[in-house]
Amino acid sequence: MDGETIVTISDVLEYLFCPRFTYFMRCLDIPQHEESRFKVLKGRDVHEQKRITNTAYLRKKLGVVGKELNVFIASKRNHIKGIVDEVVFLEDGTAAPFEYKFAEFKDKIFKTYKFQLVLHALMIKENYNVDVKKGFICFTRSNNHIEEVVFTEKDFDKAVEIVGEILEIIDKGFYPGKTNSKNKCFDCCYSNICT
Repeated sequence: MDGETIVTISDVLEYLFCPRFTYFMRCLDIPQHEESRFKVLKGRDVHEQKRITNTAYLRKKLGVVGKELNVFIASKRNHIKGIVDEVVFLEDGTAAPFEYKFAEFKDKIFKTYKFQLVLHALMIKENYNVDVKKGFICFTRSNNHIEEVVFTEKDFDKAVEIVGEILEIIDKGFYPGKTNSKNKCFDCCYSNICT
């Protein structure tokens, strides 16, 4: 990966929130100071607790026969890297990413959550040489409710496309349009410089 731009999973989540996040953070190097935001800090606490609690537990109801925790993973082919909360190995011979979210489940899987799982799945496929057909999200604020997300080939293609769009912003200094959702602008750390 020497000399090549690498996108992080955080870059993807921020891009999906608003493409201009990528420009302000990666092209202009303006930090968002997420360390001062409550949900970010609480989410980190939840991840740390899950990292050290009940580490040998296997979710047999989901067909889990093995797992690895807090796996740093990267894809040279797709220019992406990140940390998977858990890589779980299933009884059908496939693997799946398992992510914890400090969030409530409201009958919907957000695009950010879905594509985080899809990109983790791409990296697991490449690094473990195993098929990945689905992923799981545990919503810690809904009594640890678990949702299964099944992947399609279109999902994998779209994930690669998203990474390509991010790379174009970073490598070419491309100033993208902003999010279509004006509600996101009210709580955005870049609203005072975004035109």
